[in-house]
Amino acid sequence: MSRKGKRIRRFDFSKQPVKPCFLMTLAKWIICWPDLEKRNFTYKKINMEGVTPPFLLLSNHCSMVDFNVMLKLTHPYKVNNVMTLEGFRDYTEPLMRSLGVLGTRKFVTDMYLVKNIKYCIDKLKTIFVLFPEARYSLDGCTSYLPDSLGKLVKLLNVPVVVLQIHGNFITAPQWNKINKKTHVEAVMTQILTPEQIKGMTVDEINAGIRESFQYDDFAWQRENKIKISHPLRANGLHSLLYKCPSCLTEGKMDSEGVLLWCNHCGKSWAMDEYGRLEAVEGETEFSHIPDWSNWERECVREEIQNGTYYFEDDVRIETLPNSFRFYKQGMGKFIQTCTETRVECSLYGEAYTLVRSAKNLESMHIEYDYRGNGDCIDISIPDESFWCYMTKRDVITKISFATEEMHKLCKG
Repeated sequence: MSRKGKRIRRFDFSKQPVKPCFLMTLAKWIICWPDLEKRNFTYKKINMEGVTPPFLLLSNHCSMVDFNVMLKLTHPYKVNNVMTLEGFRDYTEPLMRSLGVLGTRKFVTDMYLVKNIKYCIDKLKTIFVLFPEARYSLDGCTSYLPDSLGKLVKLLNVPVVVLQIHGNFITAPQWNKINKKTHVEAVMTQILTPEQIKGMTVDEINAGIRESFQYDDFAWQRENKIKISHPLRANGLHSLLYKCPSCLTEGKMDSEGVLLWCNHCGKSWAMDEYGRLEAVEGETEFSHIPDWSNWERECVREEIQNGTYYFEDDVRIETLPNSFRFYKQGMGKFIQTCTETRVECSLYGEAYTLVRSAKNLESMHIEYDYRGNGDCIDISIPDESFWCYMTKRDVITKISFATEEMHKLCKG
């Protein structure tokens, strides 16, 4: 690394967390409570009698509404939680640390994080909150859950509680960030006691967590007749549904208002007020949006299995070594094959190649039009995060699917 790169101050992941300061309580009353009141928020607790801190709280993750719900259901107890470094950059590191937040990078091995989670449980005696999917859901359904969860639960040996939030996705999906301020509800359930954990294997714990994490926000919307009449509700849907099921062309889909269409064959679909799709003419291949995205995932899996999957693009790269500044690194290449993901670039003035094998990269953090600067991918190593802004359109969803499917195939 160049002299400039060596001079840059890095984020200190080893620094011990603290209990949240009074500002967290203030934020609950000023920000969280009013927002939930507007949404007619409802909740219920199951098997929570006598459950007090410390315990591990696992929550699904679909939008910023998740934090409001989590703070509401853990009140009046203090919580510690995790946030990635771009969040620290947005809100400043001193504030985040004073609120008891731990910094991390996505999808890298971070032993300091495990050590500090245990410190929160053993010493601070707080509720530790994890969003184990580690990113917002793309289609309102359960995202990838890592196998390391079971090992963490064994290590902590405290009650495990799952917070299942419904409505948090459909109110503002990541491909359409217009906040519709619709109804949200939640269920908070203790799924494991310390006594149960002692008698279970890691695989059994993981299976129990995955079972309790199953959700489908579009199905929930339809079943509960949650009406979203916003005239731009389909805007951005083509970012998720990038492949036409009629002509099988990729990257030619578009959307606006309540319509989704293919610029290659001309077929179009309308999104109704309950989140369902219907072809304007002809057969409706997928009325349920997650069915369409699951089909796309299956197509990617087939490409990987038969060895034909390959992606390459020229990308604009910024790096985030710390919590306060992105550094521009110019143009580079992003390459993904059936076995690895690679970034070739200039890093602080010197040639650099990042390689993450399919075996050790379990998922991918993607952002649709991040801060108005375009679609990008965030891929990290322990001391650096590479934010790659794509030249090609509507490709990051497929890259995300490919990363997870390659990893699953490596695991067998």
